[in-house]
Amino acid sequence: MSIEQLESREHLSQFAPFEDLADEWLDRLATEVEIQYFPAGSTLFETGEELTELRYIRSGAVEVKRRSGHLFNRLEEGDIFGYVDMLRGRPARYSAHTLEDSLIYFFPKALIQELCDEDDDFSEFVEAGGRRLKTRVEQYHRESSLLTTRVRRLVVRRPVMVESTTPLQTAAQQMREYSTTSLLVIDPTTDMDATTFEGQDEHYWHLVGMLTDRDCCTRVVADGIDPQTPVGEVMSTRLVTVQSDESVYEAMLTMLRNNVQHLPVLYRRRPMGIVQLSDIVRYETHSSLYLVSNIYHQASVDGLARLSSEVRQSFVRLVNDGANSEMIGRALATIGRSIIRRLLELGEEELGAPPVPYAFMVLGSMARDEPTINADQDHALVVDDAFDFDTHDRYFEQLAVFVREGMAACGYARCKGGIMASNPRWRQPLSVWKSYFNDWMDDPKPEHLLHSNIFFDLTCVYGENRLVEPLQELIAERAPHRPLFLAAMARNALGRTPPLGFFRTFVVEKDGEHKNSINIKRRGTAPLVDLVRVHALACGSKAQNTFLRLDDINKTQLLAEGVNDKLRYAFEFLSMVRIRHQAMDIETDQEPDNNVMPDKVSSRERHHLKEAFEVLNNAQRFLAFRYPMPPDAERKRKGRST
Repeated sequence: MSIEQLESREHLSQFAPFEDLADEWLDRLATEVEIQYFPAGSTLFETGEELTELRYIRSGAVEVKRRSGHLFNRLEEGDIFGYVDMLRGRPARYSAHTLEDSLIYFFPKALIQELCDEDDDFSEFVEAGGRRLKTRVEQYHRESSLLTTRVRRLVVRRPVMVESTTPLQTAAQQMREYSTTSLLVIDPTTDMDATTFEGQDEHYWHLVGMLTDRDCCTRVVADGIDPQTPVGEVMSTRLVTVQSDESVYEAMLTMLRNNVQHLPVLYRRRPMGIVQLSDIVRYETHSSLYLVSNIYHQASVDGLARLSSEVRQSFVRLVNDGANSEMIGRALATIGRSIIRRLLELGEEELGAPPVPYAFMVLGSMARDEPTINADQDHALVVDDAFDFDTHDRYFEQLAVFVREGMAACGYARCKGGIMASNPRWRQPLSVWKSYFNDWMDDPKPEHLLHSNIFFDLTCVYGENRLVEPLQELIAERAPHRPLFLAAMARNALGRTPPLGFFRTFVVEKDGEHKNSINIKRRGTAPLVDLVRVHALACGSKAQNTFLRLDDINKTQLLAEGVNDKLRYAFEFLSMVRIRHQAMDIETDQEPDNNVMPDKVSSRERHHLKEAFEVLNNAQRFLAFRYPMPPDAERKRKGRST
């Protein structure tokens, strides 16, 4: 291979979708590539032209334009183009031109088709075309922990093993000593068969059965069997086993199909441990149900605070096991709400029963089921209209402070903007809250828009839900008929733009603590949440969660065909980038944040990031078009500015 071919091979190996190819394919691509140089302003192909090669930018930049001449995309070093129409056998839908002096690699159609036939990952990347982000997000969703986690992950200790001649009393004593509910029964052997394994003592053993605590109860105690009876006369001989590299899902199905509660886990023939059905249930629900159960058993704030490390561990486990952002968000929201409920229960035990009915509501990401591990406090309190400030407020102030300080002890930072029930402004009767919401929609000035962005994501977590539902109904009924409010919310949603530069490069922080990074929340997930909220308000949706709001929006004609799916995939991908970054921070003993460095992620992920940000960019452009400022309001605004 020549020096030039080696350089081509090295360059290809650094960019998706070539970076994960086998060495043989990289060698072949490097030897069959055609390389051409094009000065700035050159036409690479025109709309309607037949395409017979996949093009790869070795250096330079390329613009892809629609038939109308409007810009469709800007590409840079490492990007590929022209392949979708080529593989589908249709004329080029767009034209391509060099924006600056460029070196382009050309790969023939037959070669790319052969590569797609042999490599599924490469095929998914190129054949999906504009749906590459969709493909990656669907991969996230396929990576369910039950399906991908090996059952060996559930084995926490070696199995207790006894010979079949061991007396039942001795076996029971070993079960008590090792705090186990089952043990394996083995015998020495010289015969080699499917159940023979070599022990650590270098002797060969035959796995002949299992004894469980249930056996001891139903077969020994119930029948009055002599405790000195050998285990071999009582044990279960019908052994169902599973290999250690099988999935947790397969292990669960094996248990259910064979109606067994204990499943020996083997590495080839050697027993590694025993898994119970309850282990699988506990494993799959540990991040929410078991932890939540533990929360409700705590008798003090200190007890709740001690669980904060378990919350982080559960979060990391969910991420590493392939849970998607919806699963993680729901789990963290469930945990956070449960902590609030328990704090309110403890607060009422200390302060006494509330003087009038009330509802404690969470706002923002906790209300949307979308918090991450570094979520702060956003909450408020709605009291019955029978509330009398002088008589009743002291109680609710103390209760709100108790919750605020308790959440802080549990790792939830106080809201810097004071959006907490301890702030008397956010501790009001229902009638006052209704006037707040009406004023914000009728007079959408900057402060009111800020409050709408926070308080219009709300849900009741404790107390009288009847005090929160009217607020949700008020928003859904009035917002669609307030064009000025929607237009102002749309403009407000454009304040945070995706970090894409002129050449589709990333715009990163230039200095400071987070130099060369992108705040994936501020520049990605938050503006997506904002624009989806505007559409949801416009269609009268009562949903709080962003994905559920997209479901409601999809029932209308607000968005063009396919746009809803693109928003869904972009939000899921950006959320997972943020979540995985935070999990990595925790695993490396750093405080989790939202600052992702593009040069620290793979080439493939950078491509997906750019695609997600491009979806956001296009969606923001449409937002301004879809919700124009009413003419009268625009004239008034211009009049004030002059």
